[in-house]
Amino acid sequence: MRLDATVAAVITGGASGLGAASARLLRAAGVRVTLFDTDAARGEALAAEIGARFTRVDVSEQSSVEQGFAAARAAHGQERILVNCAGIAAAARTAYRRRDDPDTVGHFPIELFERIVSVNLVGTFRCLALSAAGMLTNVPDAGGERGVIVNTASVAAEEGQIGQAAYAASKGGVMALSVPVARDLAAEGVRVNAILPGVFETPLLAGASEAVRTALAAAVPFPRRFGHPEEFAALVLEICRNAYLNGAAIRLDGALRMPPR
Repeated sequence: MRLDATVAAVITGGASGLGAASARLLRAAGVRVTLFDTDAARGEALAAEIGARFTRVDVSEQSSVEQGFAAARAAHGQERILVNCAGIAAAARTAYRRRDDPDTVGHFPIELFERIVSVNLVGTFRCLALSAAGMLTNVPDAGGERGVIVNTASVAAEEGQIGQAAYAASKGGVMALSVPVARDLAAEGVRVNAILPGVFETPLLAGASEAVRTALAAAVPFPRRFGHPEEFAALVLEICRNAYLNGAAIRLDGALRMPPR
C-alpha cells in the first residue's frame, strides 16, 4: 500500500507506547491518523503534537468502538489501515499459597482473567471486524488492495511466563486470528498480520522493578536491551507497504525465548 495523505488510519491504544510510535511514523508518511485510547490527556496531547485526531474509545465496549469509527470516518474518511495496539496485563499464578500464610491458598481472579481477554482478544477482534467491514467499501488500489490490519500479539503467545496465563491466552488468541481472518478477507483485498513483540520500552513495563527490567533486558540475545517502540512502528510501516505480507505472525524480539520466570 502506498502511504500518503490519501490514506486514513486508525490506531487503538494510540496514546502511548507502541501505538503512539506507530502514529508518529504513519503521520510522518503523510497518513491521516485517528488515535483510539481511554487516556484522553495523553491522546489529545499526542494528536495535537503530530496533527492527528483523538477519540476516547474503550475497545471492550461495542458502542464505544462503533462511535469511535463513526467519528474517525467523519473526519478522515474510511480508513485503509487499522493498527490494534490496545492492551492490558496483570500477573498472578493460576493457584498459589500466600507467602505470609502457606495454609491459605488463592487463585487468579476470574473477573480479571475475563477483563484481560475482553480487552486484548475480544477488543482486537471487535475493532478489526468493524474496520474490515468498512474497508470493503473502499475502492481497490492498483494492486487490488482495500486495506491492511496489523494486530499486536506478544512472544507470550508462544512462551508465556509464570503468572501470565491470562495475558498469554489473550495474546495467543490474537496470534491465532492472523491466518483465518486473513483468509476470510483475502478475496476482498484486505490483508491481516500480527506482530509478536518481545520486551519493549512501553508503559506496560515501566512499572516493573529495576531488578526485573534488568533481568528481562539481559535475556535478549542481541541487541541486549529492550526494544524501542520506533522499531515496532517501522515494522508496522513495512507491513502496510509490502503487499505480499499477509496472514503472518512476525516475532520482533532480538531472538528472545522467554524463560519460565
